[in-house]
Amino acid sequence: MNRFDRVTSLLLLLQTRTVVTAQYLSEHFNVSERTIYRDIRTLETAGVPISAEAGVGYFLEKGYHLLPVTFTLDEAASLLLGEKLLVSSLDAD
Repeated sequence: MNRFDRVTSLLLLLQTRTVVTAQYLSEHFNVSERTIYRDIRTLETAGVPISAEAGVGYFLEKGYHLLPVTFTLDEAASLLLGEKLLVSSLDAD
């Protein structure tokens, strides 16, 4: 899993749980705790309100939710068309 996917998944996981520890996250994503600390810092730098309590874990501040991505019908159709064009132009490598 690349870093972007892991950080995004980390945010989604934080939204679904009350509190998570760095140890749990490192085991879940199969990375070191130090990597989790860096990923948490990345989210904080991006403006995500993450709090932590020593010996307890990380949690999102109450009321914070990542808004769902919504597309108009035309935007969704354009994305699907673009994907089909891209896939059809790829070679075997």
